[in-house]
Amino acid sequence: MASTGLFSFVGGFAAKLIGSGAGTFFMVLGLLLLVGVMVGWFGEVINEGLQGLYNPQVERSFRWGMIWFIASEVMFFACFFGSLFYFRAYVIPWLGGEGTSGVGAFTHLLWPDFKPEWPTNGPARVGGEFEPMGAWGIPALNTMILLSSGATVTWAHWGLLKNDRPQFVKGLIATIALGLAFVVLQAYEYYHAYTEMGLTLGAGIYGSTFFLLTGFHGFHVTIGAIFLTVILFRALRGHFDPDHHFAFEAAAWYWHFVDVVWLGLFIFVYWL
Repeated sequence: MASTGLFSFVGGFAAKLIGSGAGTFFMVLGLLLLVGVMVGWFGEVINEGLQGLYNPQVERSFRWGMIWFIASEVMFFACFFGSLFYFRAYVIPWLGGEGTSGVGAFTHLLWPDFKPEWPTNGPARVGGEFEPMGAWGIPALNTMILLSSGATVTWAHWGLLKNDRPQFVKGLIATIALGLAFVVLQAYEYYHAYTEMGLTLGAGIYGSTFFLLTGFHGFHVTIGAIFLTVILFRALRGHFDPDHHFAFEAAAWYWHFVDVVWLGLFIFVYWL
């Protein structure tokens, strides 16, 4: 069912790109199938765990599974960061005339007004006019929010380890609230970029790398907030104890990973 749902979702998305009216239907159908599989599958794992059916080897397999999942996410973001560094460190200087061969040698003939500076809207201003996003505003505030959320999820973990359930629950609530605040502020940032700054996904290489990196990160924050919300509902039902709480640890690992990625984004996308 998961494979069918994924096929339907991706196929529907491809159909939508070419203007097929059925694309939306198959995207929604595929998404519903995937969500249904995840709810049923994870629910079964939760019930089996509460019944004490898992031995230490299964626990280790869960931990290694999460480790490899986060490793794959690291590679995912590494691709986009690599693209950003490649364009900034190599492509822009080449287009500016650096080197003695290739396009760069003829830049002054093809695009006499092009300046090899970052951010750029590309040769011949193909990305249109836009204003780059500054670091000291919503991005800096969002940095403080995410760093604070890393502290609150750690505080929640400390509460669980000492069997202080009120502290555990309060820490989860605070972390989820901070995560949602981050997403809301990023949505406002996007609205401001599109309506007032001319900064869109089509605004040259700067616009495409900016929205791909920050957009995928915002998606991961949303997934992490959903993850922690499920953990919160389980905590309110009395799940987890100081010795058996890997589901929460997995959510905390994922959240700290999201925090670290954002620090990289703030430095290399917004600040430098």
